[in-house]
Amino acid sequence: MTSKQRKVAVVTGANSGIGRATALHLASCDYQVFGTVRSLDKATKLLAAASERGLTIEVIEMDVASSESVAQGFADIARSTNHIDVLVNNAGIGGNGVVEESSIEMFEASFNVNVSGAIRCIQQVLPGMRKAGAGTIVNVTSVVGRLAAIAQAPYVASKWALEGVSEELAHELAPFGIRVAIVEPGVTKSSIFAKNIDAPNATGAYDTHYRRMFQFYAAGIANASPADEVARVIEHAISTDEPKLRYPCSWGGHGIIEGRSEMSDEDWVELGATSDDEAYFAGFHEAFGIDLRKS
Repeated sequence: MTSKQRKVAVVTGANSGIGRATALHLASCDYQVFGTVRSLDKATKLLAAASERGLTIEVIEMDVASSESVAQGFADIARSTNHIDVLVNNAGIGGNGVVEESSIEMFEASFNVNVSGAIRCIQQVLPGMRKAGAGTIVNVTSVVGRLAAIAQAPYVASKWALEGVSEELAHELAPFGIRVAIVEPGVTKSSIFAKNIDAPNATGAYDTHYRRMFQFYAAGIANASPADEVARVIEHAISTDEPKLRYPCSWGGHGIIEGRSEMSDEDWVELGATSDDEAYFAGFHEAFGIDLRKS
């Protein structure tokens, strides 16, 4: 297969976690892969892993939080290829805090990367995909795009927003033959957890909320799925002849999403009102099949 015939994939946030695993996996499937990183010095592990496997990944410096940087990054890509077949919007940041204690700046930062960053990249690739009458956009959201996870308000809000944008996008792009896939990982081995350990706790009124949030993190990290698992789901979503819109995956993914869909809103609110941790953990386990007491 010649280089002109190879499909081209752009993977954002390719320096670590799901992004790195996806870039490597797609390269192993004979895609020409452009992996974006905020700065080139963050690509060391990606390039080393690619070299060990005999793969080639072209690294592009791009900060999805900046419209100018995204435009420049895609201009750099355009110098190497005249088409993009796949865009994987993976770049993202976390954001802990209850609504009362999360600053507007925290919400804006989460939205700028997790939502606007994806949109910036989508707007860059769509003209070419529409012209070709083909293409795939994969937006990596999260189980917290389907569940209002406690004390993660900025992150939850941004991922719910990306879910909505993705669902609208799929509807809009259907006439053009462009596929949209929403990949919803549960807890996956990633550096995002090491970067996401703070909580405002400014008032002291939400000690229980933060304690339960960190217990969820502890249970999740102890059972976290390899990032390669998500990478394989992403490649399947791109290549399958029977596409779906949503793909839950990783630890807790299916249980949380299915459990919340079967749970009434009133029961969700009632769970939040549970004052005793043991009763809360038992209720969470019953609803979602996840035992937060085991970490």
